[in-house]
Amino acid sequence: MMTLPPVCIVYSQDADLVRRVKAYLRTMAQVRHVGEADRLEAVLEQTAPAVVLMDLRARECRDLMEQLEQNWPDSLQIALGTPRSEPLRDAEQSGIYAAEDLQLERRRFQALVGRAFDYLKLLRQNRELREEAQTSAIAAVQQPLPATAATTGESRAGASALPMLRFPRVFRQFENVDSLLASVAESVADAAGVTRVGIFSRIRQGERYRLRAGLRCLPETHEIEYSERDAFVRWFETHAHLIWRTNLPYVADLTQRALLRRALDSFGAEVIVPLYGRGRIIGWIFFGHGITGLPFEYTQLEGLMILAEHVSTVLENALLYEEITLQKTLAETLLKSIPPGIVAIDEGAIIRWFNPPAETILGVPASDALNHPAEAAGGKLALMLRDTLEATTNLPPRQWIDQRTHRSLSVETRRLADQRTALGAVAVIHDLTAEESLREKQDLMDRAAFWSDLAASMSHEIRNPLVAIKTFAQLLPERYDEPDFRQTFNDVVVKEVERLDKIVGQINAFAHPAELDKKPLDLRATVRRGVELARGKISGNGEIPIETELPPNLPKIVGDENALAEAVAHLVANAAEAVRDQKKPKITLTAKPIREAGRESAILLTVQDNGRGIAPEMKEKIFSPFCTTKPRGMGLGLPIVKRTVFDHNGRVDIDSGTHGTAVNIALPVGNGE
Repeated sequence: MMTLPPVCIVYSQDADLVRRVKAYLRTMAQVRHVGEADRLEAVLEQTAPAVVLMDLRARECRDLMEQLEQNWPDSLQIALGTPRSEPLRDAEQSGIYAAEDLQLERRRFQALVGRAFDYLKLLRQNRELREEAQTSAIAAVQQPLPATAATTGESRAGASALPMLRFPRVFRQFENVDSLLASVAESVADAAGVTRVGIFSRIRQGERYRLRAGLRCLPETHEIEYSERDAFVRWFETHAHLIWRTNLPYVADLTQRALLRRALDSFGAEVIVPLYGRGRIIGWIFFGHGITGLPFEYTQLEGLMILAEHVSTVLENALLYEEITLQKTLAETLLKSIPPGIVAIDEGAIIRWFNPPAETILGVPASDALNHPAEAAGGKLALMLRDTLEATTNLPPRQWIDQRTHRSLSVETRRLADQRTALGAVAVIHDLTAEESLREKQDLMDRAAFWSDLAASMSHEIRNPLVAIKTFAQLLPERYDEPDFRQTFNDVVVKEVERLDKIVGQINAFAHPAELDKKPLDLRATVRRGVELARGKISGNGEIPIETELPPNLPKIVGDENALAEAVAHLVANAAEAVRDQKKPKITLTAKPIREAGRESAILLTVQDNGRGIAPEMKEKIFSPFCTTKPRGMGLGLPIVKRTVFDHNGRVDIDSGTHGTAVNIALPVGNGE
């Protein structure tokens, strides 16, 4: 059932009070604010009966309250004032509906206004019943209109067409929608011969209907807004015909009659005609009195309907243009604002888009590039764009140093097409100069850190054997004649020199890896060789069992047997170190094929131990050179493993916890690509 929303008028110059009232009543009523004394009664003419909130601090408030009591007895006044003040006490004794504290308490205020709305509803229903009785009496004695020239079909055809002869073609060209609608409003007023015209519409779906253009409209009309769910909008959707003040007494539903009368009064209108587009209401146009002051005739209403149809066309085109303009503006703003340079060409390789970042990156002003051949943006870029126009698939990104700006560029192009029609090509240009500069600085810092760590690790590792050699060398003159000392001296010096040679060899192997000799390999043989190498490194832990699970159906890989065996040896040696203190140490090596898209794509090799796992703070550093928890060693084993795996286009990851550590290596089968 359609209900008439109540209206609350707030007379105040206090913006904060108005804001609070609107917030409290936004779900209960339409709130109209009046800040000027001479407009209060004008607004009441548009909306009465209404609840009027009078701010006793406002100008001329007491005089206005007396005028409303005399001239608008159907409206209810609620005075708002300072507690225990003289104006509030006088208001309480004046006979108005209520007097309240300015410091509104939400629930108390809503309850008070709700009771006032209920009372107004009762008054309105009584008035509607009286009007219904008067309408019935008039209809009983009313006689049919004589067949005058004003009602004959012959004259109606001429009269309805007459206004269209004066309606200009205002929508041929326009740049601003509001200016267009203002021109339409003036033209409609002239064609219809009326004193007042207003066009209500919304811009986009979901927005509110508001006055977009008008001629001699009431000041308050500019503040009125309607939502899609408003009763007035729903009435138009249901009935789809114009509203005429003269016909109001014949509207059977009293609530609908009050709703339509309020709309006419709010606009100061005599006729409201809906505007339709795309099968739904897009707004409405209202007309005031004719310039003669006489009521409208039926033939004139037909002319207004025809005018409204033309306005609907103009408005629909204007809204569509506005939407397209907004989308275009957003797209252009986006393309101008994003960091990458954008260069677009048409099917003839003429530059049609050149955004500001492209100007900066390429060092070419837009004025020198737009509407010129692609070569204006640079030879390499032009060649890539032209290749993209002719290509049937996307070209891979390319990088180069621009000769004009000496910037490092990464360029990706795409062909532009609408279904099968080629429209051109676009290039997205990324400036990598700052990134590469930052990367170079980071490389310098990493290199400096590398040499610092290397120096610290070498000084620690080399100092121990040198101290032993120095000690025995100092004792040699005194104890040279002792055979046992000479034998011990020989053993220690040789051992420590070998240790020094091993350290130098590790560093040399890490810094200058041997060139890989890749060939088809059976990974099982490589793993067994790596285990044997590891046993030589962990001779002190020879009792640790090492189990292997290598199925015979493993596919072959392409790789360097020596490098891969050395990597396996490092992993097994690390695992042996991790289980040194376990009661039942165990190391397991497993391999299995990985299937992707129905074929064997890689082999997964896993080295598992049952040690205590890697400390959380070390997990991020284990692949860094010189990162080690061993009392001896330089921490180069895992970095060598990682580099070897990467050189074979594989990947390596580590899963470690209290249950132990598993190092997983995935190596591609076939040619290793």
